[in-house]
Amino acid sequence: MARSPRARSTGERSGGAVTLQQVARHAGVSIATASRALHGATGRAVGEELRRRVLAAAAELGYVSNAPAQALARSRSSVVGLIVHDITDPYFGEIAAGVMRVAREGDLMVILAATFRDPQLELEYLLRVRNQRATGVLLAGSGFTDPAFVARLGERLAGFVEDGGRVVCIGEHGADADLVTVDNRRGAELAVAHLWELGHRRIGVIAGPGELVTVQHRLDGVRRALTARGAALPPGRVVEADFTRDGGRVATRELFVARPDLTAVLALNDGMAAGALAALQEDLGRAVPSEVSVVGFGGLPFTIDLHPALTTVRLPLERIGARAMELILDEPDHRGARRIVELDVDLAVRSSTGPARG
Repeated sequence: MARSPRARSTGERSGGAVTLQQVARHAGVSIATASRALHGATGRAVGEELRRRVLAAAAELGYVSNAPAQALARSRSSVVGLIVHDITDPYFGEIAAGVMRVAREGDLMVILAATFRDPQLELEYLLRVRNQRATGVLLAGSGFTDPAFVARLGERLAGFVEDGGRVVCIGEHGADADLVTVDNRRGAELAVAHLWELGHRRIGVIAGPGELVTVQHRLDGVRRALTARGAALPPGRVVEADFTRDGGRVATRELFVARPDLTAVLALNDGMAAGALAALQEDLGRAVPSEVSVVGFGGLPFTIDLHPALTTVRLPLERIGARAMELILDEPDHRGARRIVELDVDLAVRSSTGPARG
């Protein structure tokens, strides 16, 4: 069902021209539906009741359409933008492979841009893709939690949709856009449950930057799983570092200097897990898994070739990318509902985990 209208906040008229995002919020519909109702943008026709609601919201807020931009929107390019955090991270390589496979089937070309986890660069790239009159844009990776950035991102995406483009987020970005995601909390719970069944009670976590939504969700899952078993995750058992192999190696050394009694480590991505294995076996002289068990998160292909082979939460990364590109190609929901696709995760149990010592 279409979302019900919400009361307009007192600040909606302030701060310059009224945006399409504000109209959509006031009418209780998605940005895509508001755009189709006001501009006849690509997609199925909007129902009469929804159209009247959007028009009424636009009139009340004083929204003025950008007619030249709408004329340009009728002729989209055959380009789709894919914006990722780090092209050297194989996590994004797997997602990109799925995106590009489906894009080829749809006769579209993918432009790939890496932000190096710089939120301002992400906003800049969105503007550049918009100026290319791209058919769509996909944001891949974890969103940032800063409310000011989330608001600016929403405005930038609303402008892209207003011009006739389509937007899909891969992972939570706090945006009113179609979404392809996985249950990161559930994945963390599977990892903790596995370690718990092996007798591990002193579990440490090496995590990526705390301002990333994905990191917060995975930590939430760890805490929820431990709480369900009458345990907790003290702050001293969590170390944050870069979401990289080197970050994982440094974080693991720091963790075990502070807590040498730990019997297991959960790394919140596979790159960090590879660094944890190196730190434990080469830097700290700990045997894996007879002294310390290690679990990763991601399910990247290289993890089976590590020594020992890595137990990891397996995400369907190629399928995530493919499904996101399919949403770009598919007609939007004619009811104006945001499309959310959540794909399953599972645990690949390998030789980096074993019974707790002692």
